[in-house]
Amino acid sequence: MSSPYDPEHAPAGDVGAALLLIDSRLKSIHSGRTETDPEEKELMDQFTASLGPKGANDVLDGACTLIFMFMTWLRKAHEEHEKDVIEYVVPTLVATLRMMPRSIPPEAIPTMAGLVIAAGTGLSPNLWRKQYGQWTKAEMNPLEATAFLLAEHINRIADDPDFATRLITEALSQAEEE
Repeated sequence: MSSPYDPEHAPAGDVGAALLLIDSRLKSIHSGRTETDPEEKELMDQFTASLGPKGANDVLDGACTLIFMFMTWLRKAHEEHEKDVIEYVVPTLVATLRMMPRSIPPEAIPTMAGLVIAAGTGLSPNLWRKQYGQWTKAEMNPLEATAFLLAEHINRIADDPDFATRLITEALSQAEEE
């Protein structure tokens, strides 16, 4: 049975730009830096400022597409071991988001859990979220953190710090070839 929240009804957005942001964050964490490099932060600020409203919405949709793709991979990986992706991913994600109260407002955590559950059950996270109204500014950091944490989770499972990024770039390359 088809749902209006199925991924084929959702815009993919700018997955490349969203991946660039997540990959940049992953690399800065893995390099051992605790503070963002001022030059890197300035470049990212310039990049995001150059997007404009439509570009920002495209990156937002791209981040949701990343969450969907990450959860699809995680679901398949968990199913191979006869485990439920929701049971194993969501509690850890929520617990980690709760440990970041300066960046992640507590009221945004249920929305991020809902996005991940929607994606884990095969629904489009951005269409699921949009049924409740427009995105809020307070949800932007949690959305980025959610995509980052899912990518990091995949990297840990694969024991490869670049696996999640490679997973998406290979999928994008395949889509372009088709």
